[in-house]
Order: sequence, then structure tokens, then C-alpha cells
Amino acid sequence: MYAFTSRFANVVLKIFGRTKVINKNKLPKDTGYVVACSHIGWVDVVALGTALLPNEIHFMAKKELFAKPQSAKFFHSINAFPVDRENPGPSSIKTPVKLLKEKKIIGIFPSGTRTSEDVPLKKGAATIANLARVPIVPAAYSGPTDLKGLLRGKKIHVIFGDPISLKNEDGTKKDPADITKELSDVMVQLQNELDKRGGQK
Repeated sequence: MYAFTSRFANVVLKIFGRTKVINKNKLPKDTGYVVACSHIGWVDVVALGTALLPNEIHFMAKKELFAKPQSAKFFHSINAFPVDRENPGPSSIKTPVKLLKEKKIIGIFPSGTRTSEDVPLKKGAATIANLARVPIVPAAYSGPTDLKGLLRGKKIHVIFGDPISLKNEDGTKKDPADITKELSDVMVQLQNELDKRGGQK
């Protein structure tokens, strides 16, 4: 189901959105990793998933999306798993850490909300990456936020940055707060780069 859905979405995005993926060569090839991307609408979720093809991505999604059996079945089939944003428990960490140790990819939208505003990033990405001992890949998206924008052929750009190491130059572990700050700064830089490329036009 994931392979069919993601490839179908890839064709749709290329036809209607003129998708361009930048710096895909920076993605780690021999380990699982967390990819943290900006989030302004549902299209960026689809775009990030297709940008990583042929590799599959597992998304953290709010538990409300799994409330009904049919919707839960669908989201599970596309590699999404539920997270209680209001009261995150051990399972919120256990599931992604297990997947990362199996060399899978976890997609996180660390702002925790769909917005174009500059909001502080939450520490979830850094915490999960630290526990799994995998790098974090910063990413940014520009393009349509809804079906209307997509059908109008608005350009879609997904850009990846250099993986962020969990260790300092002296080999000591970075504090999660420092990792989150570094991630936030790089994501802003990537977003600015997309703006300069005309990704919002």
C-alpha cells in the first residue's frame, strides 16, 4: 500500500506541482535517521515522502487521525503511527526509536503545527535521535498548502541540509536543547535558500 500510494503521489506532484528535490545526495545511506521538515499544510507531508523515494518514511501523526477504524487502517498502511501530543507517553518515543534502530527513516515536523509563522521547535526530534543514536537531517518545503494550489501548478521544492551530528567536536554528547537550536537555525537557512530560489512563486 505504501509503495503504490507514494509512487502515485509522486506522479501527481510532478504533473501538477513541478516538484524539485534539492541536495538529496546529503541523505545518509547506511543508517536510519530523523528528517525534520517545515510544515505549512498537508502537501508538504506528501512531498517529503515522495522526495525520499525509493526509501520509505515513517511519520509521527496525531492520534486523532486514528480515531476511526477506516482512517486508522489507511494511516497505518502508509507508515504513520499515532502520537498523543497533549500527553506523550513512553510509546511516543519507543516506536520511532525501534524503527530507527532498524535503519528506518522517521519524519517529524518539529514545529508541531501547520503554520507559516516562525515558531519554536520542540525537542522531540533531538530526544528521539539521541536515544536511537542516529543523525538528524534538516529539511524545508516551499509550495502549495492545499489542493487548489497544487492544481494550479505551483512549484514544489524540498531541500535537505547536512545531517546534524549528536556529538561535539571533542566527542562529547550535545545537549538536546543545543541540537534543537542548531536544527532550528539550519531549517531557517534552508527556508531562506528556497525563498531566494523563487520557491514561493
